[in-house]
Amino acid sequence: MPGAKQDPADCRAADLSEEQRRLIVSNWPQYIDPRRQQDSTLQVFQRETGITVDYTDDINDNAEFFARVRNQLGACEPVQRDMMVLTDWMAARMIGLGWVQPLDPARVPNLHANLIAPLRDRQWDPDLEFHAPWQTGLTGIAYNAAATAEVRSFEELISRSDLRGRITLLSEMRDTMGFMLKIVGAEPDDFTDDEWANAIDRLRAVVSDGQVRAFTGNEYIQDLTAGNILACEAWSGDVIQAQFDNPDIKFVAPEEGLSLWSDNMLVPNGATHQANAEAWIDYYYEPEVAAKLAAWVNYICPVQGAREEMERIDPSLVDNPLIFPAEEDLAATFDFMPLDDQQTTRYEGEWSDVTGG
Repeated sequence: MPGAKQDPADCRAADLSEEQRRLIVSNWPQYIDPRRQQDSTLQVFQRETGITVDYTDDINDNAEFFARVRNQLGACEPVQRDMMVLTDWMAARMIGLGWVQPLDPARVPNLHANLIAPLRDRQWDPDLEFHAPWQTGLTGIAYNAAATAEVRSFEELISRSDLRGRITLLSEMRDTMGFMLKIVGAEPDDFTDDEWANAIDRLRAVVSDGQVRAFTGNEYIQDLTAGNILACEAWSGDVIQAQFDNPDIKFVAPEEGLSLWSDNMLVPNGATHQANAEAWIDYYYEPEVAAKLAAWVNYICPVQGAREEMERIDPSLVDNPLIFPAEEDLAATFDFMPLDDQQTTRYEGEWSDVTGG
């Protein structure tokens, strides 16, 4: 039955990595350095390993991608991919459904040695059995300093009268609702149905008051730069890239805290080149490779030792706290608790009713 829970051991394909030196990767757009350049991380990986990479940036939304692969994975059928890169909550969901293959720790020693401390011990995969963070980010607030005063908290963002109709919130439920839960006094990593109800009711009131112009993906950054909005909920990497062109764009850690998330490398059931996928993971956990990638994508680098390598690659980024935040800053971040399928269906239904999604 599509969507059914599986045992990964029952949906494991024969690994053809030795005789087929290839790898099929699905990732998000603009999430790797220019891969056709001869010195790109992908080209170097291919030369060093002899593995040809079929790399596609065909993931634009976690839920949309889930809908695309759920029938095959739920029926224990292959999805013609060896690796997919999904955000924490969707990674947790797929792991919970048994749709992801465990990684061989002997093949990914760099992951276990070099993953930064704040990303270890995730409640949905504490031992890194199934996932490896690709890149990491913070969700906070961005504002245009040329157009409005500093926005110091999420409460201000959703209530200040001078911002009415000139803000956007993110269309990813867990990003926005994490802050709404904080506002009603709940903890996003451990909340009750009643606390959820309080948070969604507060958001409903904010929307009906006309405070929110739209719920968006990362297109909010164009509206912020153009002056169509004054402030917004934002992802750290987008803001760094916008600041290169417009230094008036500022990123703020809200008083409620920062949401910390990762997009994670996963090997789906039915993958036929798992050892090649593990070679890819281990390669990107080499500090020099990780620094080269981070210099291009501008998200938080999950690899210990990459900051020192960045001194050589791009010294201007070494002290950027949105790429290499201090451990004490990351210690104050929060995560969104894993949801079971029933909670997911109910909460996402209520979210869609409020946001028009």
